[in-house]
Amino acid sequence: MDREAPGSYICAMTIGTWMHTRLFGRPVGTDADGNTYYETRRRIAGTRTRRWVIYAGAPEATKVPPEWHAWLHYTTDSPLPVAARRPWQRAHRPNATGTEASYRPPGHDYSGGTRARATGDYEAWSPGR
Repeated sequence: MDREAPGSYICAMTIGTWMHTRLFGRPVGTDADGNTYYETRRRIAGTRTRRWVIYAGAPEATKVPPEWHAWLHYTTDSPLPVAARRPWQRAHRPNATGTEASYRPPGHDYSGGTRARATGDYEAWSPGR
């Protein structure tokens, strides 16, 4: 079963998470990927408000952009505005490890499996020297 295809995986949100979100959650916002962010409606004295995300699609933590990551981890009190990004900052990309988009150096098995020979600056160790 392909977990990346929409609708082909078991619902990421369990009935317990859904009920907790409905009863105690207050929606704070959504990101460009459609993930919805919540926090508890009532704050218990002496504790912080609980914050969580309901993923749109397969649950993948690297899909959370930095603006919302900072909010989820109590670095900021409100999510950072996307409009405040500097021109030199790149757009958020999820981790591609294990996918077709992952980095494959020259000589990787999936890229043909041949690489350039060593330049000769390496000399193998032998115990007799």
